[in-house]
Amino acid sequence: MKALRWHGARDLRLDEVPDPPQPRPHEAVVEVSWCGVCGTDLHEFLEGPHMIRTGPHPLTGAEPPLALGHEFSGTVLALGSEVPGIEVGDRVTADPVWRCGVCYWCLRGEYHICPKSGSVGLASAGAFAERVTVPLAGLVRLPDNVTDEMAALAEPLAVGLHAVTRAGVRPGDNVLVVGGGPIGFAVVLAARLAGAAGLYVSEPLKERRERLLEIGVTEAFDPGETDVRREVFLRTGRIGPDVVIDATGVAALAGQAVATVRRGGRVVLAGVGHGNIEVDMGQLVFYERTVLGTLGYNFDIPRVIDLMSTGRLDASPLLTGRFSLAQGIGVFGDLTADRARHLKVLLTPKGL
Repeated sequence: MKALRWHGARDLRLDEVPDPPQPRPHEAVVEVSWCGVCGTDLHEFLEGPHMIRTGPHPLTGAEPPLALGHEFSGTVLALGSEVPGIEVGDRVTADPVWRCGVCYWCLRGEYHICPKSGSVGLASAGAFAERVTVPLAGLVRLPDNVTDEMAALAEPLAVGLHAVTRAGVRPGDNVLVVGGGPIGFAVVLAARLAGAAGLYVSEPLKERRERLLEIGVTEAFDPGETDVRREVFLRTGRIGPDVVIDATGVAALAGQAVATVRRGGRVVLAGVGHGNIEVDMGQLVFYERTVLGTLGYNFDIPRVIDLMSTGRLDASPLLTGRFSLAQGIGVFGDLTADRARHLKVLLTPKGL
């Protein structure tokens, strides 16, 4: 079968590889319909390895070269064990997190922070391929009214939903989202579902600000031209936002978020970044601000599918491009050169 594999930084190849073997008891094999290009994939392409290990992964044993891709939908080809409500031939998406199942965190239901955890497409061969092996525990059957394309968006939407849940956004809250890329966009959609009264976004790219205004954000600011902290402070009655969610992973912006949130407010760091954050301890202690990290999702993908199925969550504005797997190398190059053009791009091995 064909697979778009990472061999090293700026080295993607469309390779011919063997089909996945019969799944073990904790695995399933899925025929891929669509798979989204994630910011994590782009970072691995540009300057990896970051989350890809250069040697065998301690849980899966996989090592490079391996196919990227963890935001996918498809059809079940084989099940390693029986799964209630799921059969071979069912359309599915999946939570792509591998977990050991026996550690302190897994036993508490916090599988996403299992010390041995890793994701399909980073810790094992991913879904930029015709077929992919996935965690059996992560399978989510798709209702008839959720298309394969929309289901492939469930994973990034779950990241946004998890961040908003961690932030404790309540009806009537004012929320500032830093970064209007795919994850920032997902955070906006989730915050709106949670009842946010004011939704403000700081995003330097004009095209993204315009898309955010189209889905109903209160205001989208260009941080290069506007003092975002001051403007949001004024628009919230000189109080400040109840919640600031950083979707960039830029350390300097995370530090600014602490100084921007209101007294007693909450800052959630949702962007995967590197480096140290400089924070004035007085800004935390004297004003009793809370700073939280958030990683991926924790049983959030089924929630996203339910929200889609009931019509409460329209993910279509997030989707801005569809391409074949054979076009994948060029797509990665285009996304690297022009971030403004797209939010979420899907690849399919089935051809267009």
